[in-house]
Amino acid sequence: MPSCHTLIHNVQIADGSGSEPHPGSVAIENDRIRAISDLHGYSAQQTFDGKGHVLAPGFIDAHTHDDLYMIRAPEMLPKLSQGVTTVIVGNCGISGSPVRLSGNFPDPMNLLGQEDEFRYPTFAEYAAAVTGARPTVNVAALVGHTALRNNHMDRLDRAATATEIAAMQEQLREALDQGAIGLSTGLAYLSAYSASVEEVEDLAEVLADSGALYTTHLRSEADQVLPALNEAFNIGRRAKAPVIVSHLKCAGIDNWGRSGEVLESLGSARRYQAVGCDCYPYAASSSTLDLRQVDERVTIFITWSKPHPEIAGTSLAEIAKTWQVSQLEAARKLQPAGAIYHSISEDDMRAILRHPATMIGSDGLPNDPLPHPRLWGTFPRVLGRYSRELRLFPLQEAIRKMTSLPAETFRLRDRGRIREGYYADLVLFDAETVRDTASFADPVRPSTGIEAVWVNGVLSYRNGSCSGRRSGKFLSRKTERQTELHMSS
Repeated sequence: MPSCHTLIHNVQIADGSGSEPHPGSVAIENDRIRAISDLHGYSAQQTFDGKGHVLAPGFIDAHTHDDLYMIRAPEMLPKLSQGVTTVIVGNCGISGSPVRLSGNFPDPMNLLGQEDEFRYPTFAEYAAAVTGARPTVNVAALVGHTALRNNHMDRLDRAATATEIAAMQEQLREALDQGAIGLSTGLAYLSAYSASVEEVEDLAEVLADSGALYTTHLRSEADQVLPALNEAFNIGRRAKAPVIVSHLKCAGIDNWGRSGEVLESLGSARRYQAVGCDCYPYAASSSTLDLRQVDERVTIFITWSKPHPEIAGTSLAEIAKTWQVSQLEAARKLQPAGAIYHSISEDDMRAILRHPATMIGSDGLPNDPLPHPRLWGTFPRVLGRYSRELRLFPLQEAIRKMTSLPAETFRLRDRGRIREGYYADLVLFDAETVRDTASFADPVRPSTGIEAVWVNGVLSYRNGSCSGRRSGKFLSRKTERQTELHMSS
């Protein structure tokens, strides 16, 4: 009689491919899926009755800022409670490593943590720290362009010199050799906005030899979004690297209704090169407080302020009225600070979310005292609100966007599908009740309907609580690439 470590039976298997769910059972041995189908006759050390709920591959959060948070809080409850089993960190040009701070603490690296948490001057030291922390979820890491600029430039409001670019190239090459999966930029931020196209192209060229990725928070997500998209596509073509556009959107009221032309640009590029994007299912963004984004037509809530911590959770309009100054002047007095900007059209967001190339990324900020609700609610919100209630796409397509699509895009071997021999990253959820409960007023709330989560074969979350067993792995590009080469030889 065949045997296994864990047998999950009486489930509807949504395998991540985009195919409709079908009834069956899944056998797990150690950290891998051993068998799938009608497994009557299997014996198991642990048997789990799925009660007819949906069993899907664990969700892959394509865009996070969990770099340092996962070391400080390795249980990763905001993500595990959503069914997320793998996170991509190092986005928007900011990463936990390689970083050596000196002088001013550059914005927006303060989104990742306090200055004393940046303790990893090499990528290898960061990977070792994550492994030592034993987070509950898997992690793959990008290297941030702004982090590299911080390491090698005396100030960030200018383009890098040839000597500085060479030093950044060398450090990026070293990080790729140590397992980083690619380079990210945050060209909209003042700490990188002055970087020339040539600076970014020269860095991206390093990616070609490693088969690594280029992800970008575009230089503009507002009026100049189309030129910014073209810049990103050109960089990818020159570097022969896949391009991922971070949190694709049409920002600002004056740009509402432009999702059609933005998606047309994306589609045109996809005919000639590997291009994808991620999106979060909310019509509001969140980042540091940027004076360039202050628009009195837009509702802006302050999530934190270093000089005025008491005003967290208050709108910028209320603060300005109380202080009897303009919103721009109030924002200036609050800096450094964080903010939520209600500056996205719901219709544009839905159009981008629905596009077949769009992955799901939370872009959550775990260090904010009053975070955007996307930190806790993104994935159940896609399943509940946008798939089940609004029928933006069927359940199996929602699951594909959160599993096989990011696994293939980020080249995560043997993940993102329920398939024999793949890692047993799995989430069991009730398709009829799963939904987000986090709100802008009350953002730190776990979703409902997530019944159980397995990470590398270990039951890590059940009935609203962590099991206490942490089995996440650091997913090194070097290891993933070696596996790929071995399997193709």
